[in-house]
Amino acid sequence: MTPDSSELSHLNAQTLLPPAIKSWEMYLTDQGRSPNTIKAFLSDINILTEYLPPDRSLGAITTLDLNRFFEWMEKERGIPCSPKTLARRITATKSFFRWLHQYGVLVVDPAEKVIQHSVISPLPTVLTEKEINACLEAAQKHRLESKPDARYYTLLLLLLITGIKKSECLGIRLNHIDLEAPGRPIVFIRYASPSNRYKERKIPLSDDWINAYHEYVEQYQPADQLFPWSPRRLEYLLEDIGEEAGLEKHLSFDMCRWTCALTDFNAGVEPDKVRQKLGVSKIQWREIHMKLRRLAGQEQ
Repeated sequence: MTPDSSELSHLNAQTLLPPAIKSWEMYLTDQGRSPNTIKAFLSDINILTEYLPPDRSLGAITTLDLNRFFEWMEKERGIPCSPKTLARRITATKSFFRWLHQYGVLVVDPAEKVIQHSVISPLPTVLTEKEINACLEAAQKHRLESKPDARYYTLLLLLLITGIKKSECLGIRLNHIDLEAPGRPIVFIRYASPSNRYKERKIPLSDDWINAYHEYVEQYQPADQLFPWSPRRLEYLLEDIGEEAGLEKHLSFDMCRWTCALTDFNAGVEPDKVRQKLGVSKIQWREIHMKLRRLAGQEQ
């Protein structure tokens, strides 16, 4: 996508950092990036103005300058910079200079050869097969009470078979569930922001879930949103299930997501299909795939 001429027409290799950063902010906004992402990126790249001489033009910034900048930030600035924060700031800087190079402001991208510091977070906690069954049995008991409540089972099983995130679960509307889809019923995971369209996907639903769904709809009569409760209320439902199942672990949306991914991975589902089901980019998948391999005992 070509940016609006007003964002780049006044920029060239002789331009200083501040006006270039301001133009980048306009570009990120036009691209539909979230306010939090824009704020974080701008905060990260603005640190470069603290380090470089104020008269240093864009074209005069070298790869050596940037490598020294990151070393200064990590070891000499005097403000704590964790490995995760450093990795994010390198990502922001690479994005900024790639943008300048891509649209012809810079002939050479000085950040291209800056080494990205990958930070691998700890392995996620997942449910064992025995724990999955215990949680499903605990949720099932609510369906069989004198006043039946299929909400627990409907929520838990949906998370375990789709691997969707909490925000995606909250975004599901009744018309996103297609019971007449060719092949089998599906749930359509949709996003309002154009920048997240690549995450949209259709995920098959099981017959067991469909049965619970019909019970749930009859009991609660949701008008539009599938689960019309606050995020915290849904978290409480999962916590209740975990306690009733006797888990020592804290049952959560994230745990269900990773459990779903690992279940598919162990079942021999093609890795790229697991990636697509989770709705993550190929870059994000690298770390996720590595963690799944370790969780599956394929790597130490």
